[in-house]
Amino acid sequence: MNRRNVILGGLATLGVGGWFAANSFGSAPLGSTALTPFVGAANAQTTEGEVDTSGITEMVLGDENAPVTVVEYASFTCPHCATFHNDTFKKLKADYIDSGKVKFIYREVYFDRYGLWASMVARCGGQEKFFGIADLIYKSQSEWTRAGEPAAIVDELRKIGRLAGLDNETLDECLKDGEKAEALVAWYTANAKEDDISSTPSFVIDGKKHSNMSYADMKEILDEALAG
Repeated sequence: MNRRNVILGGLATLGVGGWFAANSFGSAPLGSTALTPFVGAANAQTTEGEVDTSGITEMVLGDENAPVTVVEYASFTCPHCATFHNDTFKKLKADYIDSGKVKFIYREVYFDRYGLWASMVARCGGQEKFFGIADLIYKSQSEWTRAGEPAAIVDELRKIGRLAGLDNETLDECLKDGEKAEALVAWYTANAKEDDISSTPSFVIDGKKHSNMSYADMKEILDEALAG
C-alpha cells in the first residue's frame, strides 16, 4: 500500500530554524503527518497565499518541448519512492527522458521534517546537482533515516552532500535557510492541493493523476500518450 499523508493537515504552522538546534527538537517519527516546529524561531504561516514561493525552482529533466510531461510527487523518507528511484526511474530515464520523449518534473512531498531537510540538501547544489544528490539520498535511505536522533540524521544528510561535492559551509547555509524552508512547504502545499495528491509516489502524466505502478504499466500509459 502506498504511504499516506493528510496533505493539507498539520502544516498550517511551521517554525523554521537551523540544523544546529537539532538536539533540542521534539521527537517526530518518520512518516508523521505533521512537521514538528523547528526550535529557535517563531511559528510562521505557510499557506500558499502568504509565503512567496516564486524562488522555488522546478527540478526538471528532459527536453522542455517533449510531447509528454510526467510530474512525480515523492518524499525522500518514503520507501516506495526509494524503490521507484532505485529501479523504475532508471528505466524511465533511459527509455523516455534521455530520448526526448518525456519531460520529467520532480516535486517533493514532506511527510516529516527529515524529508524537508533531505530536500534542502538535495537542492543545495542547484538544478545541476539535484538529481545526483537525490539519487544518493534514495540509495542510502535505509541508513540515514535510521541514524537515530535528529542531529545524527542531519549529520548523515551532510555526509551525502559532501559526497556530491558540497562543502560544509555551503551545506550549513542551506540547512539554516528558514525562509527557504517556509517557501518549500508552502510550495508543496499548493502543488499537492492543485493536483489532489494524497499518497507517494504519485504521478501526473499529461494532466492525469496516477498512483504508484510498475514500469510495465507506466510504459503502457506513456506509449499510449505518445501514440495519441
